[in-house]
Amino acid sequence: MLFSFSLVVTALVTAVSASNVVELVPDNFDSVIGKGTPGLNLAPVYEQLADAFVHAKEKVIIAKVDADGEGKPLGKKYEVSGYPTLLWFDGAGKHEKYTEGRDLDSLVAFAFRILITRASISKKVGVKSSIPAPPPSAVVSVDLHNFDEVVMDPSKNVIVSFTAPWCGHCKNLHPHYEKVAATFQPESDCVLANINADEQKNQQISQKYEVTGFPTIKFFSKGSKEPEDYEGGRTEADIVAYLNKKCGTHRAVGGGLNDEAGLVAQFDSLAHKFFTAQSSARDSVYKEALSLAATTGAAAKHYIRVMEKVTNGSAEYVDKETKRLNSILAKRNLTPTKLDEIKVKINILKSFVEDRAAEAKDTISREASEL
Repeated sequence: MLFSFSLVVTALVTAVSASNVVELVPDNFDSVIGKGTPGLNLAPVYEQLADAFVHAKEKVIIAKVDADGEGKPLGKKYEVSGYPTLLWFDGAGKHEKYTEGRDLDSLVAFAFRILITRASISKKVGVKSSIPAPPPSAVVSVDLHNFDEVVMDPSKNVIVSFTAPWCGHCKNLHPHYEKVAATFQPESDCVLANINADEQKNQQISQKYEVTGFPTIKFFSKGSKEPEDYEGGRTEADIVAYLNKKCGTHRAVGGGLNDEAGLVAQFDSLAHKFFTAQSSARDSVYKEALSLAATTGAAAKHYIRVMEKVTNGSAEYVDKETKRLNSILAKRNLTPTKLDEIKVKINILKSFVEDRAAEAKDTISREASEL
């Protein structure tokens, strides 16, 4: 059970005309808590969870205490010194402090993690919430015991966020960091890790890497494990762009690959030259591509295949195949590996229609003029 001793919570709850949150005061606290009924109080979004469990009030309690008003003795009893304070109470009345994020996703993730550890939410309390369990985190949790094993792995590029549970900026970073970790899951050599640097057992790690504030983010490349301070923005887009540069990847914000994935500059030029040439001139471009493919290996196979399809069919193949693959990609019902393969094919098909070499020159000229 999570209890929020908070003036802010009280103000929010009184604005709700029909609340499913239980109001606790000294007179009724002991009759509710420790009677075998676990519950949650999630400020400021606990109203949503209260609604989710409204069908099982006898088995799940979501409650609040105004520790600066009538509930002040309870605040003193449980050593509440700041607001809001969140405490998890199990069905036997034992409690522990909740120190993670206070958004709905973080609170739900915590609740399910606690309950799944002890069983499952349905087995634990005999009821199912209408809120789905969150997906497992793609961020690797490290501490004193496994830090070197994960971060110092010479085959991995690892970015590490040094955070503290009470840090507001860390809580703001968390959802962005989680999304980036999910996006980079297909990249086996690019790892996103997190360490609770404020935990006592991990403080020697913080001292070793001169962490003086939270969050601190450092990048450990597989070529050199000398940490590099990350000083960029803390949005999903910022971190994705940084990791693409450092890891040599082409991941897109929101998942999947970006429009540059799978492209080979020399073949881009030949692809457009082939597509715009007269039929009689395409054979020489195709032979040039085959000769180049002998030295570039697998990266050339999609370019060669498109040239063969156009030669044996028609120029309409590029447009039709692009539409077909985009339709498959939009459904997102294949494995990440298959979706990446389709995105690469789409990018290469685009090279036949567009003059990427000219576009690149224009971009360079424009950037130079802006300096």
